[in-house]
Amino acid sequence: MDLVPAPSGKTPVKSPVVEVEAVEAVDVAEQVEAETVALEDASSEFETDSDGSEDWDTLSHGGDTIQFLRDEQLRDGLVPGACTLDEAVAFRQRLHDIGKAAFVEETIAREAVTAKKLCTAFGIMPPAFLEGAPDESYHPLLAIALSREFARRPKLPQYNTIEDAVRLLQESKNIVVLTGAGISTSLGIPDFRSKDTGLYSKLEHLGLSDPQEVFDIHVFQEDPSIFFSIAKDILPTEKKFSPTHGFIKLLQDKGKLLTNYTQNIDNIEANAGVLPEKIVQCHGSFATATCVKCNFKVLGDAIFSDIRDGKIPECTACPEAIAQEALKPQGLKRKRSSNGQHKDRKEEFDDSSDDDDYEIPTPGVMKPDITFFGEDLPDEFGQRLIHHDRELVDLVIVIGTSLKVAPVAEVPGILPRNVPQIYISRTPVSHTGFDIDLLGDCDVVVSELCRRAGWNLQHHMIPADEAVEVTPLEGHESRHVFKVVGA
Repeated sequence: MDLVPAPSGKTPVKSPVVEVEAVEAVDVAEQVEAETVALEDASSEFETDSDGSEDWDTLSHGGDTIQFLRDEQLRDGLVPGACTLDEAVAFRQRLHDIGKAAFVEETIAREAVTAKKLCTAFGIMPPAFLEGAPDESYHPLLAIALSREFARRPKLPQYNTIEDAVRLLQESKNIVVLTGAGISTSLGIPDFRSKDTGLYSKLEHLGLSDPQEVFDIHVFQEDPSIFFSIAKDILPTEKKFSPTHGFIKLLQDKGKLLTNYTQNIDNIEANAGVLPEKIVQCHGSFATATCVKCNFKVLGDAIFSDIRDGKIPECTACPEAIAQEALKPQGLKRKRSSNGQHKDRKEEFDDSSDDDDYEIPTPGVMKPDITFFGEDLPDEFGQRLIHHDRELVDLVIVIGTSLKVAPVAEVPGILPRNVPQIYISRTPVSHTGFDIDLLGDCDVVVSELCRRAGWNLQHHMIPADEAVEVTPLEGHESRHVFKVVGA
């Protein structure tokens, strides 16, 4: 679910939830049909310094693929003829400093570097189908690479250390916290994408072409049993919360929490005491459920027993409506053929008493009010982000999410670029740039930050004598690894 970060509010954020493919190799789509166009024919791509955010992460050219490079590959010299990591960083910074048009004039027009090599500086591996072609053949790909990079938020160079992160926590007054499944895993609730342990890795038995289909609204409409077969595994259980949820509550208590945008559907923030007015449930939650037929709404607790038993919860209001309908005078009934196709009109309205051919009314399914892939996010998401938080935010903290679900993945790019951003998770992300990366177990990271800030984060899951070792990640000035001593 990996769209290029949206520019300052120009991209509408009320859009269906989709999976953003931040993979290393993707099909090259129709968007790059003219891969042999010369620079002058592709000049429209270079002429503007707009940070427009077309979804260039799904490119295709027949059956070929384009690989997206990681910085580690450049750093380790694994790609022949590619830029070094230092060269790539310098090229990226220069692009942001002078804009796309001037950058192309300075590099390609003056033949200071080939387009083929320059593509690697911006994360695109020169594709095999262009091997041996004139350098001009790489211009459209370079245009795409520049647009992708220019849309990315550049790192703020003044923020790098743990001390910087602590100072930002202490001084900030309007903090936006964006959270994902990683903040609940310590409670036994699985995340979705972790290898071997994530929910998606355990769904092969369902026979889906893509495990994410379990949360696809069209699949749900066709066969809700697929979703309910796994719903019990992600259903919130006891009224408990993790230290990271407690950290968000602590920010609220200190008057620093502007908004917690949560992608989680477990509603555990409420268990921690985070106020409803401080939370935006980006993907909905299990807190309520709605009938897909009559829109009757209930509290989530009303269907939890059925979900835990692996049953499909049915609407309790529908039977009364069905009974009322049955009392009305019935006209000729429309019959269905056994193969699902309508019979001819003469047979179609046959009034025989073969009830097996009639569609018997049944109660609707109670769908938890979570946002499936293909459904729009709640209006509150875009309204609050664009018209409220963007004007007030002074610090962004992203915790426990790989940022692969759009449009929530676009939040860091929508907020002002001069506002510092901190990322807390087990592993860094490469498709979005943060100022400081704090890597490790979320609970461990936030508890250590609070210790250093002089804050008292109390939680029974935090040992009183916990000692945390923080070490810089080699080759990355602003990435730091947190590990409990002796663990």
